[in-house]
Amino acid sequence: MGASRVGRQTELTPGAQRVLQAASRLFYERGIHAVGVDLIAAEAGVTKKTLYDRFGSKEQIVVEYLSRRDERWKEFLARRLDAAGPAPRERILSVFDAAREWAQDRSAKGCAMVNAHAEISDPEHPAHPVIVGQKQWMLALFEDLLAQAGAADPGPAARTLMLLHEGALVAHGLDVFADPVAHARRQAEAVLDTVLGPDGGGLR
Repeated sequence: MGASRVGRQTELTPGAQRVLQAASRLFYERGIHAVGVDLIAAEAGVTKKTLYDRFGSKEQIVVEYLSRRDERWKEFLARRLDAAGPAPRERILSVFDAAREWAQDRSAKGCAMVNAHAEISDPEHPAHPVIVGQKQWMLALFEDLLAQAGAADPGPAARTLMLLHEGALVAHGLDVFADPVAHARRQAEAVLDTVLGPDGGGLR
């Protein structure tokens, strides 16, 4: 199969782009372990040799799939944060608004990182740092937003917001009840009332 190359590729040929597009769809719809390179190559219209020449291994394709999905989410979220304006409370709640839109339009089966972690729990797998790193980034984002809002000790509230956010994504993927991200947003408002006060500015 060839050795897995650690890290991201910066440029992809058209054939490699087709491989990545096919793999991304198949991994998300069917699961990483259930999808082999034969199927990816067939769906992409390339030979297995081309696939291995471009990526080196299936593991590297998984890294690319998750890394690019993470990049798209961060770009999407950045636009929503910019649109929320400077009000600290609205910026924090806009994370949940963005997650709701993203989940409805792009994540029918739930969070790709959570789904991937269910299959990739080995820290030695090259995709493991991508998965864990995305969740660490989300926690740091909540901490930063709370600190910008004036929270003296943003850590505990950030962890609570993180749990609400992640739990809502899992519930969405399982289709446990309707609109879990909206429910999580309402609970986040209660957290912010406690930490920032009902007006969203200043400590309480």
